Amino acid sequence: MAPEYAMEGVFSTKSDVYSFGVLLLEIVTGIRRSSSSETKGFPSLIIYSWSMWKEGKAEELVDSSIMDTCSPEEVLLCIHVGLLCVQENPDDRPLMSAVVFILENGSTTLAAPSRPAYFSRHNIEMELIRDDIQNSVNNITLTEIQGR
Repeated sequence: MAPEYAMEGVFSTKSDVYSFGVLLLEIVTGIRRSSSSETKGFPSLIIYSWSMWKEGKAEELVDSSIMDTCSPEEVLLCIHVGLLCVQENPDDRPLMSAVVFILENGSTTLAAPSRPAYFSRHNIEMELIRDDIQNSVNNITLTEIQGR
């Protein structure tokens, strides 16, 4: 679900582009987005994919079952396009027609993706605020016995 829809209820044609990007990353990695146990310690597939891309380890994302049928260049192109599709700002996401054209014809001049939606400053700031809050722990339990 696109972040602008999840957070604000705003839906556009770029919301579908976001969903397609998530699907593309799921297919390439063989990892479901909702599966937190398989993302190697990262909170989501999108963050895992972005981190591996930034570290220059995108080829390690690829599920071994598709390596026999695809060239490494095709797979890296799919990861690149997937990351472009999950950009936080809908205006930064490509049009679906451009995505189809790139996937059918290849491209060597794609823009570099920036941090995906789940790296938004708002989320990071909220995490920092939550870390600063002191919570008290109450170990007392009150039980009240009542008849029926």
